[in-house]
Amino acid sequence: MEIIKQVFGIDISMDSFVCRSGIIKIDQQTEISSFKEFKNIIQGFRMFYKFAQSQQIDGVTQYFLMEATGVYYEALAYFLKSQGAHVIVVLPNKAKHFAKTLTIKSKTDPIDAHMLTQMGLEKRLSEWEPPSELMKELKLLTREHLSLKELKTDAKNRIHAKTHSFKPGKDTVRRLRREITLYEALIKEVELSIRSLLQSDPQMWVKIQNILRVNGVGLMTVAKVLAETNAFALIRNGKQLTSYAGLDVVFNESGKHQGKTRISRKGNSHLRQSVYMPAISAIKSNPNLKSYYDRIIEKGKPKKVGVIAVARKLLLLIYFLWINETEYDPAYAA
Repeated sequence: MEIIKQVFGIDISMDSFVCRSGIIKIDQQTEISSFKEFKNIIQGFRMFYKFAQSQQIDGVTQYFLMEATGVYYEALAYFLKSQGAHVIVVLPNKAKHFAKTLTIKSKTDPIDAHMLTQMGLEKRLSEWEPPSELMKELKLLTREHLSLKELKTDAKNRIHAKTHSFKPGKDTVRRLRREITLYEALIKEVELSIRSLLQSDPQMWVKIQNILRVNGVGLMTVAKVLAETNAFALIRNGKQLTSYAGLDVVFNESGKHQGKTRISRKGNSHLRQSVYMPAISAIKSNPNLKSYYDRIIEKGKPKKVGVIAVARKLLLLIYFLWINETEYDPAYAA
């Protein structure tokens, strides 16, 4: 029977990755091999690609499918792409939804690799295109910016602890203040680099300027959202975006049981964090979003639930303004 596609499903962790190869025939029958494990380093990539080439079937296209889990997939994806391979990267929530159709109860690396192989064989998926040099640099800069902000906050907390302790060491406090001054200078330097990088692409900068008309949204917010989503390259709709950010709602209801409704938090924490503080700012400065927040609180919901709802709406607003290139109308009802 004629084979029409070959897929390598790859489940990646920090130190290693597990793969399975599978084929689908013209009568839609599938066959999936046992798993193999390789180190998540360049030597492991070479061994894996050599193995994949040994499995190549004449006239049949090979596809390599993996999830966009943190940063662990990136090195392998770039390596395979450099070899001219057909690489597919899917968002974790998309893989999760497919896994539900298979009624899989257990979760191990080999099982996940099997699921990804099956997904690649059954679904028609778009090939992955590596981020541009600009987007790669933007992600590095925004992650550096976040790290410096966290270090500054940590230093501030240490000063607070020292100054409220018995007989605080004056020299220690002075050094901590110098440390904060250094972080502030570095943060400004990174912010200038981010602005300069974004301005280097005139078309991108015009779209960003439109989004910045939203009260409560600053340049760093837009930069971080774009960096964490590769300018929404893998996003197909708003629901997928909120799921990727871990801002999708999870219900806990069964029969008469009414559990707490919460967000999943199973997503990109950097993306989720990038819109949380701006949401608090938007509640104070954006009349439409404040009205939206007030309606949620009036229903008896906790304030944090209202903030998260505004964060989700803010993220979706950035997405739709970017994708549709629609001019922002401040009078549009929230």
